[in-house]
Amino acid sequence: MGIRKMRPMTPGTRHMTMLDYSEITKKTPEKKLTKILKANGGRNHRGLITTRHHGGGAKRRYRLIDFKRNDKDGITAKVAAIEYDPNRSANIALLHYADGEKRYILAPFGLEVGKHVVNGPAAEPEIGNCIPLENIPLGLTVHNVELTPGQGGKLARSAGMQITLQARDGDHAIIQMPSGEMRRVDKRCRATIGTVGNLDYAMVSIGKAGRKRHMGWRPTVRGSTMNPVDHPLGGGEGRHAGGHRFASPSGVYARGGKTRDPKSRTNNMIITRRKK
Repeated sequence: MGIRKMRPMTPGTRHMTMLDYSEITKKTPEKKLTKILKANGGRNHRGLITTRHHGGGAKRRYRLIDFKRNDKDGITAKVAAIEYDPNRSANIALLHYADGEKRYILAPFGLEVGKHVVNGPAAEPEIGNCIPLENIPLGLTVHNVELTPGQGGKLARSAGMQITLQARDGDHAIIQMPSGEMRRVDKRCRATIGTVGNLDYAMVSIGKAGRKRHMGWRPTVRGSTMNPVDHPLGGGEGRHAGGHRFASPSGVYARGGKTRDPKSRTNNMIITRRKK
């Protein structure tokens, strides 16, 4: 999928780029595979803002994606269409299984309409097939990797992401994350062969603030312009850093502050931390 540059007719379109959507083969989604996505503006059930800068945006329906693919082992599926998904950076592929059922999966790079994919340990290590890590040859790139067997894919699900299967050690497989982190995962966990498609997504230039509002993002205000009650960097006369280390509104240090839970049960699975 290529990048299309807009004609500089207005200041907003002067630096704007967008995808050409050449891979998309179907414009309307399968109605039975969608559900209503209710906007909450970043607020919880009490009406309090728990996620800042959320609100507005165009209406969209949520596409039900099959991240598990563990109940269709051995059943061949034909790729019927490649579709756009407004809820994620990756495109999605519509599969027609031989038993008549239809499902969505993340569309890997190189998967085309008319090709066939299979799930299960007996499947060949080809693009789009979902296989346990213990049955995947070492050195292959995968995506949609599970952290717990049967839980469904959690890792490498956005556009252009890939994980490399490095080795196997006993009951675990060693994988290299996109960040460079090396970690162990149960070798019974499943992964999909290939790289997540829509590789040019990261090259898109938004171009104007209004386009960000269409995506459901509200304006972001610098902490140094706020009052001391609202942000650690707020207050003072004139422009300055606020007499405090750079931090988030909750006080977590932005440069070097640790956010990972020290009591997390998966910390012992990390072999090498991500590259700085």
